[in-house]
Amino acid sequence: MNLEQLRSFVEVARIGHFTRAAAQLHLAQPSLSRQISALEADLGTELFHRVRGNISLTAAGESLLPLATRMLADAEAVRHEMQELAGLGRGRVRLGATPTLCLSLVAEVLVAFHASYPGIGLHLSEGGSRGLLEDLAGGALDLALITTSEEGAPRGNLERIPLLTEELVVISAAASPVLGRGGALSLAQLARLPQITFHESYDVRAATMAAFAQAGLTPHIVLEGSEMDAVLRCVERGLGVAVVPAMVLADRPGLRAVRLRGAGLDRTISLAHRADVPLSRAARAMRDLVISTAHALAISTPEGEALIARPAPAH
Repeated sequence: MNLEQLRSFVEVARIGHFTRAAAQLHLAQPSLSRQISALEADLGTELFHRVRGNISLTAAGESLLPLATRMLADAEAVRHEMQELAGLGRGRVRLGATPTLCLSLVAEVLVAFHASYPGIGLHLSEGGSRGLLEDLAGGALDLALITTSEEGAPRGNLERIPLLTEELVVISAAASPVLGRGGALSLAQLARLPQITFHESYDVRAATMAAFAQAGLTPHIVLEGSEMDAVLRCVERGLGVAVVPAMVLADRPGLRAVRLRGAGLDRTISLAHRADVPLSRAARAMRDLVISTAHALAISTPEGEALIARPAPAH
């Protein structure tokens, strides 16, 4: 078994077609087929069902896929680390983050990182926290900025560094009287307002819906399943209100915010990485910058303001 065979296996599993996978790998199809056959012979089991041109994974193939993906990612990490040590290249960092953090903390970090390390390649993946943790465990990411509505233990071989605790606030159009002149809303008052909710993959939506359910309330939803940019634009146009992380309001004069009274809605922002694989020098530099930027953000946001970002308790 070798890395080329594993790479061929993963590509066929991803595409579901030998000919297209061969083209993607710049191989002749017979060469690809021989690699898969050799891998199956070495492992002593079939990895694909081949029925009338249809390709699907066997049970053994399903078990091998996450392991093969991780082995390839680890091999790539080793190669980049050796390039750094040998002076052949300056590295690469693969950072994952939730969409809401990409609008705030991540943008600050990437600009500062590129200014300090212009030769290091950057790759950013957006997704929900659960998917990012899966990508991290599978070796597709070096670091992941995730959010959780409550503290929890790291999963498996992942290490999590709590950075900030951020409040969830209610936003409306700046010119709209819908939020009134009060400094806060109760959950019951919020439930009666026309509300825009995020796509179900967003942690913010899950936390908000759980709070409504626990209080026995049914929110008045006028638009459901939107992404962050669409939610903010629709709120600015006056379609309804939304519950968002406080940090996304930075540089958005078309929005106003009030706090949720007694709802206890906040989230912890953490930086996660694999504990069983050493970070490359580039990834370590990114980790340190993320931590220092989050710390500076917490210091610059006074506790009494609507935009709340305070240091998270150490895990």
